[in-house]
Amino acid sequence: MKAALFTQQDHPLSLTDLPDPVPSAGRALVTLRAAALNRRDYFITKGLYPKIVTPIVLGSDGAGLHNGREVIINPNQHWGSNPAFPSKNYTILGMPDNGTLAEKILVNTDRLYPRPAHLNWHEAAALPLAGLTAYRALFTKGGLKKDQKVLITGVGGGVALTAMQFAVAAGAVVYVTSGSVEKLDKAMAMGAAGGADYREESWHESLKAKSGGFDLIIDSAGGPGFNQLIKIAGPGARIVTYGGTLGAVPKFLPQSIFWKQITICGTSMGTDEEFLEMLNFVTLHQIHPVIDRAFPLSRVNEAFERLEQSDQFGKIIIDPAL
Repeated sequence: MKAALFTQQDHPLSLTDLPDPVPSAGRALVTLRAAALNRRDYFITKGLYPKIVTPIVLGSDGAGLHNGREVIINPNQHWGSNPAFPSKNYTILGMPDNGTLAEKILVNTDRLYPRPAHLNWHEAAALPLAGLTAYRALFTKGGLKKDQKVLITGVGGGVALTAMQFAVAAGAVVYVTSGSVEKLDKAMAMGAAGGADYREESWHESLKAKSGGFDLIIDSAGGPGFNQLIKIAGPGARIVTYGGTLGAVPKFLPQSIFWKQITICGTSMGTDEEFLEMLNFVTLHQIHPVIDRAFPLSRVNEAFERLEQSDQFGKIIIDPAL
């Protein structure tokens, strides 16, 4: 089979012929119809991820055929019995085990779920990691309710855009931020009530004026802007963070949290139960993940270049059939 192999930091992936995986008891062979990239894959290629192993086939998201069944792959592995926190054996598909940037993949049989019937292959492949992360952030950690005012930062990336779609479907009043006016316009065309360009100095004041303050904020950036999120959070609000692309939060004042009774919590991925709940939610509301662009497996490095540039709106797909 063809596979995109990561062998060395800061080097292109190598399109390689590998032996077809051999199924065994409890292990299922999936012929992949599509895979999707995540920021995690890019971080691994840049050495910005713990416990990197090489050579490895990257990719956490995928959908395909197993014995004629149309399936979507849950990238969670070994979460464990505690819904609050994964076990010490927890891993995500695509390192240390080979991932989905290949024509075929071997996974545990309990990682396979029926593909939602309303999704095409590209949409199905785009859903697992972003959908699970967004679902847990919004509903399990964020406690999202209908008509609440929600802010989602960095719309355009997979998790943020998926969270926006989920929140709109749940009946929330959703606002977004982006460094691209074009992305803001697209988000509002999809149901966001408003947005702000975080490159503008007074972006947070603009959002506060529009919303009156937020009940829930979903953030992946951290950094200096996190203090502005605290300022525009309403009394009793929740701030859920699932990333830290902008690094440390400077001059953090505890008083800004406890006077307004704000809850700040972290989240990452989710349980198998949440994965199934997410699939049911997507089916109930007939949500279609947004696809930015699809590349053939032979052009996987071009796909990574687009991911690095952060110009995408939606998920970047790898399609072995192209």
